[in-house]
Amino acid sequence: MANVNIKFNGKDFLLSCEDGQEDHLEELSSNLNEKFESLKSKLGNLGENKLLLITSISLMDEYFETKKKIEEKKSEIETIKTKFKELKSLVYNYKDQKDAEINKLQKDQENFKKELESLNNGYEKIIDEASSQIEEFINKNNFS
Repeated sequence: MANVNIKFNGKDFLLSCEDGQEDHLEELSSNLNEKFESLKSKLGNLGENKLLLITSISLMDEYFETKKKIEEKKSEIETIKTKFKELKSLVYNYKDQKDAEINKLQKDQENFKKELESLNNGYEKIIDEASSQIEEFINKNNFS
């Protein structure tokens, strides 16, 4: 345990704390003394005990207000987290839908490509047959 000499309300006090916590204890004591002196200058000398009580109540009020604000912020964070999860879900659903649409379009494109190739092959056969028939016709009519 470490010992720390602090000054409060013009008096010296020797306090103990865990090793390594000396600076923190001095900071807390300094803030408490500032609050005490501020209230003392505002309210006048009401007596040390009453002024200590008012200082304690004032600090507890600040503590509970801070705690309340922290709880409100935690609630806001939870709401934001929930909305983020919903948004994330919507994004993934949208992506999945678009991926499915892209796959369908790619399959349709492949089918159209195959159909076009088939039609082209069919047209080439028709043209080749027609050309052959025309040649035969010409050859028959030239030699007859």
